[in-house]
Amino acid sequence: MSEVYFTSMKINKGQSLLTKVEQLVKKSGILQGIAKNDLVAIKLHFGERGNLAYVRPQYVRRVVDMVKKKGGRPFLTDANTLYVGSRSNAVDHLETAIENGFDYAVVGAPLVIADGLNGKDYVSVPVNLKHFQEVKIGSAAVHADALLAISHFKGHEATGFGGTLKNIGMGLGSRAGKQQQHADVLPRVKEERCIGCGKCSKWCPGSAIIVEGKARIQENLCIGCGECAVTCNYKAIKVGSKTTPDVIQEKIVEYTVGALKGKEGKTGFITFVNNVSPLCDCCSWNDIPIVNDIGILASTDPVAIDQAAVDLVNQAQGNPHSVLGERYQEADKFRAIHPEVDWSVQLAYGEKVGLGSRQYKLITLP
Repeated sequence: MSEVYFTSMKINKGQSLLTKVEQLVKKSGILQGIAKNDLVAIKLHFGERGNLAYVRPQYVRRVVDMVKKKGGRPFLTDANTLYVGSRSNAVDHLETAIENGFDYAVVGAPLVIADGLNGKDYVSVPVNLKHFQEVKIGSAAVHADALLAISHFKGHEATGFGGTLKNIGMGLGSRAGKQQQHADVLPRVKEERCIGCGKCSKWCPGSAIIVEGKARIQENLCIGCGECAVTCNYKAIKVGSKTTPDVIQEKIVEYTVGALKGKEGKTGFITFVNNVSPLCDCCSWNDIPIVNDIGILASTDPVAIDQAAVDLVNQAQGNPHSVLGERYQEADKFRAIHPEVDWSVQLAYGEKVGLGSRQYKLITLP
């Protein structure tokens, strides 16, 4: 049974959330494998321009300083996005990260975009699993000696929730790798809802959407990223699948296997269960959280930490003022907001391929 360490957002006299992060990292032992002069990749989501739900850089700075005390040489990293936003190439990506507070003066570590200037700097890592024989991982992550993932836990339109597995698997895949993972997603336009505004067409990285009164998706050009559905303000695009809704989750897990390969004993995971917005942080906005802020988790098991985060959210009181609305009391909040997605697939498959265990012991710190 894996150990997952937890500290709440509640503060006692003389504490701060920053000191609680330090205590969590120490007690969990996630830095034990870091040796002197190790190049340590700290995987983050730097936040899309306009989205404010990402992990605050002040938290990251505390982790950076602790890595340095261990003798490690940390750098912050993420790979470029597939969709057309503010992080699809290294120039825009770095500018967005700095705008969002991830400047060296704040975080104390350099920023390295894992798959280079335009997403073509990657390493094909053998995994020999169900969907992929090899996966395309950003080279900076592959060549690092150790890896820490700091994740923001939230809902997700394609996977039910986004946590550690998605942060690593999808996040560290190169742009070509992200396309491989999304290839089974098939969006459809609900014409009765579409107003023909063209926003989806502007956001589409494959130039697959034509707007002639109503939006129309050209299936032969669609790369399956699903960003049109997220971008539409009128819920006029529904994401379906060319095969089954579970495939993208399994692909993310296989990419996670590739990203962590060769770093056994040198990985650690921190998850912030606050600002639990209903959609991915890749959106250029963030909606009302579906629950109140809960706390922070740390573990050396990426499956267990995601399972613990799901459990904590589902045990919490739902927010009736969020997208949950009248469903705020439902036991499974992620199925309530994304009923077409069985989020447990990623956890079950992660356990099956040996990434970790869904069985965990939650150790609560003061």
